[in-house]
Amino acid sequence: MPLRPVLLSAAPLAALCLVSACGKGEAPRKGPVEVGVVSLTAQDVTVSTELPGRTASTMMSEVRPQVAGVIQKRLFTEGSFVRAGQPLYQIDPSLYRASRNEAQATLASAQANAAAAQAKANRYRTLGESEAVSAQDRDDVIAAARQASAAVNQARATLQTAGINLNFTQVRAPISGRIGRSMFTPGALVTASQADPLATIQQLDPIFVDITQSSAQLLALRRALAAGKALPASAAIRLKLDDGSDYPLEGRIEFAEPIVDPNSGTITLRARFPNPDSLLLPGMFVRVVAPQSVVPGAILAPQQGINRDPKGNATALVVNRANKVERRTVAAAQAIGDKWLITAGLKAGDRLIVEGTDKVQPADVVKPVLINQNAK
Repeated sequence: MPLRPVLLSAAPLAALCLVSACGKGEAPRKGPVEVGVVSLTAQDVTVSTELPGRTASTMMSEVRPQVAGVIQKRLFTEGSFVRAGQPLYQIDPSLYRASRNEAQATLASAQANAAAAQAKANRYRTLGESEAVSAQDRDDVIAAARQASAAVNQARATLQTAGINLNFTQVRAPISGRIGRSMFTPGALVTASQADPLATIQQLDPIFVDITQSSAQLLALRRALAAGKALPASAAIRLKLDDGSDYPLEGRIEFAEPIVDPNSGTITLRARFPNPDSLLLPGMFVRVVAPQSVVPGAILAPQQGINRDPKGNATALVVNRANKVERRTVAAAQAIGDKWLITAGLKAGDRLIVEGTDKVQPADVVKPVLINQNAK
């Protein structure tokens, strides 16, 4: 009997010790891990590519003299804008002016001879009708009058040539554009057949950009268009300058060469860009951002949600309807901005994990938190 109270008092203590021991050996159970997800949507995506290009002037003219002589004056400022027909150089005109004066005198003499010969022919024609002169004499005089008339035309042509040569002593700009440095100075002797130009004029507004694209890329694009996997994109293109900055104005592709370069396997495309401020100069290296096609119903996945396995395959973690993690192998065709263009493995409505991927494994139950991508 005396032992009973002791037993009754020991039971609560044993239970308390059991609870205390269990608390020390076992951590409290945690809930599902929170992960950030984005809901994927299907949209028409314009697929663009960056291609190398070189700028080239739309028109270029090497200014050369058309007559020989000594340059007296340079009539333009190097590097300035010149207009078609503007005088650029003055060649000594003395000899050409004298030749023109001589041709004028020769023409006047020929005209006087022709007038006299024509008058004589008229008289002989009248006398021939009355048989006062022989037919032979009449025909000889009429032929001489015609020769005198031809001499007038010949002298007039010589005068015209002399006048043209005199005008050529003032070398004019054949086109409008930006002129470079002068290769000859006053006092230099130039000739009509010389190989070196006096200066070069280039038209910079608009300006051409010659683009190179591999024939394989072009062939793949044409096959995709033919199969209906892509829609033709707009021909408007943009430029990235050599320092990485964007050129503010858009251009358009005008044509593609109909042949493939056998050495490089590339095709040259030519685009035209407005260049009102002459920011683009001929020979500059640029990168052309050209839209290739429009992929209808494409999936764009944020790059932070796409990983690579040891074999290099692209993978993604998605949350299914039961809030369990699934690993998908996807086909990431190319990067578009900060996203991947997914052609297989994901579909519209999938919840892609973009935050907390290092905390979960496939088959884990998680708590998805929707992330607003536009707020980032």
